Amino acid sequence: MNTELIRFDTKIAVLLREDLEPWQRLNATAFLVSGLGSQVPEVIGDPYEDADGVAHLPMFRQPVLVLEGTKETLKAAHGKALSRALPRAVFTADLFTTGNDRDNRAAVRAVPTAELDLVGLAVYGPRNGVDKVLKGARMHP
Repeated sequence: MNTELIRFDTKIAVLLREDLEPWQRLNATAFLVSGLGSQVPEVIGDPYEDADGVAHLPMFRQPVLVLEGTKETLKAAHGKALSRALPRAVFTADLFTTGNDRDNRAAVRAVPTAELDLVGLAVYGPRNGVDKVLKGARMHP
């Protein structure tokens, strides 16, 4: 087994609003990272196979950092991600009350960008760019 440390020049990060319930944090994180994996194919690694030869789905090729911050930190991070044109996924408070993809998309579409009630943001890009976007956030406990 190779134990050499791999350092990535990119970063995958999720920023969650600090006042979410535990179930909301998990739900939002799962939805947010699915957006990145579907649109940024280079973040996905190779499929897995266990010792019995049973195939398993591929996952991200690098760690996902999970951070938290205030509503203001999230809004600022979203603005920075937009200005840097970084691949991003958003999760708004309204999505906790919908029950399907169609209604989720309609809920986001109904609100202007500046007024989105963001509770989560996933972003991918160059490590230093993502760090600048997430300035002011702290690691999730």
